[in-house]
Order: sequence, then C-alpha cells, then structure tokens
Amino acid sequence: MAVNVGGVKVGGANPIVVQSMTNTDTADVTSTVNQVLALAKAGSELVRVTVNTEAAAAAVPKIVDTLNMLGTKVPIVGDFHYNGHLLLKKYPACARALAKYRINPGNVNIGKKHDDNFRTMIEAAIEYGKPVRIGVNWGSLDGALLTRMMDENNRLPEPKDARSVTLDAIVASALLSGEAAERYGLPKDRIILSAKVSGVQDLIDAYRAMAAQCDYALHLGLTEAGLGAKGIVATTAALSVLLQEGIGDTIRASLTPLPDGDRTEEVFVSQQILQSLGIRNFSPQVTACPGCGRTTSTFFQDMADQIQTYLRERMPVWKAQYSGVETMKVAVMGCIVNGPGESKHANIGISLPGTFEDPVAPVYIDGKLAMTLRGDAIVAEFMAILNKYVDSHYSSASVEEPVPA
Repeated sequence: MAVNVGGVKVGGANPIVVQSMTNTDTADVTSTVNQVLALAKAGSELVRVTVNTEAAAAAVPKIVDTLNMLGTKVPIVGDFHYNGHLLLKKYPACARALAKYRINPGNVNIGKKHDDNFRTMIEAAIEYGKPVRIGVNWGSLDGALLTRMMDENNRLPEPKDARSVTLDAIVASALLSGEAAERYGLPKDRIILSAKVSGVQDLIDAYRAMAAQCDYALHLGLTEAGLGAKGIVATTAALSVLLQEGIGDTIRASLTPLPDGDRTEEVFVSQQILQSLGIRNFSPQVTACPGCGRTTSTFFQDMADQIQTYLRERMPVWKAQYSGVETMKVAVMGCIVNGPGESKHANIGISLPGTFEDPVAPVYIDGKLAMTLRGDAIVAEFMAILNKYVDSHYSSASVEEPVPA
C-alpha cells in the first residue's frame, strides 16, 4: 500500500525511503533548519522533528517556509507524544505545514478509557489531507492493552512466555490503531505502521508477525540502536534480515550520536544498508583492504578515506549531472596480494605498494591495466583519473535511477 508523504511515495513498488530525525530544540528555528539542511544534503528523504510544546508547534511553519525558500523541499514529519491532539487543534498552521504526523498510541490517550485524543489527531489528518505513522514503541506500550493480553494469556491451558505476549501486544496495538484510524475516516493509503523495539531478534519477530497480518506500509527501525559500532551493527543486523524478506518500506537508523556528533551518520548507515543489499544505490562504493603486516604504511588508509569523502561530497553535484554514477565501484588497495585482482573487479582501482614492494601503483580501468603512478602526487593524479572516468562514462545523463517522487 503506497502512501504519499509530501511528494515522497512510501510503500507499494516504490523504492525504500531513507528518513532521519533532528535532535535540536524545534523551537530554535535556525538550529533546526540547519540540521534539516545537513540531513537532506546527506540524502535523507524524510526528516522528522519533535513537536512537543506550543513554541515548537509555532516554529514548524517557519521552519518549512525557510527550507522552501532555500530550495530544500524535504518533507517534514511531526513527532507527537502526549499532547499532539492539543497542538494540532491550537496551531492549524503547524498541522498544514507538516507532511505527516507521527502518533504514538501508547501515550496519546494516557489516563483515559477512551481514544478521543487519538481520534482528534486522526481528524486533523483528515482535515488537512495528511498521512500518519502510527508508531508503537515497547517502551511506551499501552499498559491497559498489555495487561488485558497478559490476563487472557494466563487463562490459556498452555500460556505463552512474557516476551511472546509483549510482542503480540506491540503488534496488536499497531494493527488495532490502524483499524481505528480507518473507522474514523482516514484512508488506508494514508497510514504507515511501525512497531519498534530495541532488541534485534525482537524487532525481526514483531515485524514478521505484523507483515503477515496487514498490507499497511511499514516503517523499520530499532527504537534505540545505541552508540557507535553497537548501534550500527544492531541496526544492520535487524533491518537486513527484514529487508531481505521484503518487509519494510521506509527505514531509519536510530543511532545515539556523541555530544555535538554528526547527526548525518544515521542517514549514511541507512543508505549503506540498502546499497550493500543491492536494493538501492546512493553513492559510488569504495573497496579498501583492512591492512596487514604487508601494509605498515598508513598511506593507503589515508587515500581510501580521502577518496570516500570526496565521492560523498561530489554526489549531490554528480547525481544531477551524471546518470548511474552512484553505481560506480572504486578500489583502493594496499598491497600486491589482492590489490590487482580487486582493482580489476572495480570500475576504477589502484593497487598501492605495500611494505618492501616496488614504489609503483598500477591503476586499472574497467578491468585492464591503464597506467602506473609513481611519486608523491599519487592521490591528486588518481583523483584526476577518477574525475575523467566519471565524465567519460556517465556524461550522457538523461534518465536517472528512479527515486521517490
């Protein structure tokens, strides 16, 4: 089921969409706009912002207007908890400016025995023609629903364990909320579901169950993936299994950044997961060896890093100019063992001299030895060769890879 989110189509036969979320105070328009610009430049196709206060709600139209004025049309999603029903009613300009509302059924009706608050948000989505993501988190799961399902389970002749019942409740919360939204008049093609947890196997089990029971568009991601390598590995492990099974229409890598860390890392991780699985291409890929006793110099590592950074920085320009450049493969290898072979498998590759090898660097283009570089200007010369290759092999750009539109 495809959902149109501010011009980006999610689900159906459309490409899997990469999204991210700001960590600025949304009321700070300048900081939020700057972070959205960075995320969009990195390739985030949807950006979510927290809308938790009246000041944040009042700032949303200013943020969207500023982004449009700067030529960045990335759809902005409003993340609501507890008081979204109040903010959407009191700030109609916010409701209009957002491309989608995220509703958490576990906390929108806290302390109430009815779903009036949830219904109010759905009615706002209907009034302003917006889609919603009904996002269940196990950290804020509807306590009443979980208690009821635990009680029902305890009465069974062979009760399930607590983990299984909790996962069942997470999935049930999402599905029941989706059905309720439809009853209140929101079309099915304006509903996205998610059921996020923090454990890899828990996420896989929850989404397998949910995908088997519905045809709503699904958003994938761990609730809190974690810091550094742990967060990247956990996200990759969970999402790769589901994506390989055809489950998921939009993804986010919910990484914990270091203080003042680069928020765009979560975008690159999501892109790399999709590109590594062969699902979508975003940027030329660099193959580089890990190094060993044959590569005691750090030169090849520095060069690989420079090349990868250069490719990433050039992609916004190249994408508009060169068709298919995102599929290019580049090899930067550190010695003679695998260097020539890997370079031949790449579109363009260089095999740098390892320890005690002759100080020459053969360059391979489309599998054939093209030239040998020597001296202190190898990086600059290889960059020039790379630019020439891009210009000669991808210059006739008339049709680009389909992207969400």
